[in-house]
Amino acid sequence: MTYDIWLWVTFAVMSLITIALRGSFILLGERARLPDGVQRALRYAPASALAALVVPDLLTVGGQFAPFNPKLAAGLVVILVVSRSRNPWLPFILGMATLLLLRKGLDW
Repeated sequence: MTYDIWLWVTFAVMSLITIALRGSFILLGERARLPDGVQRALRYAPASALAALVVPDLLTVGGQFAPFNPKLAAGLVVILVVSRSRNPWLPFILGMATLLLLRKGLDW
């Protein structure tokens, strides 16, 4: 019974902390500026979050680490194409073509 109470207390405290942190930027506005180093570092946050979501899927097959798999090969093709071209459709098309070729064509 006390476990349930502490669980709800934890949820409430975490919610209040989240609201306070997010609300502080809105309420304080320009009066609370982040240091320039922190602002520069925050520019990489979206790319880091995306990498944290994508990389584990590229490196695992069935929950096991697999350094040689079609998803990783397709991901490497996408990285190569993105570094060479600014066309937004080309990485998608070539990455999917690589993945389908390796999975269906070569039964990998």
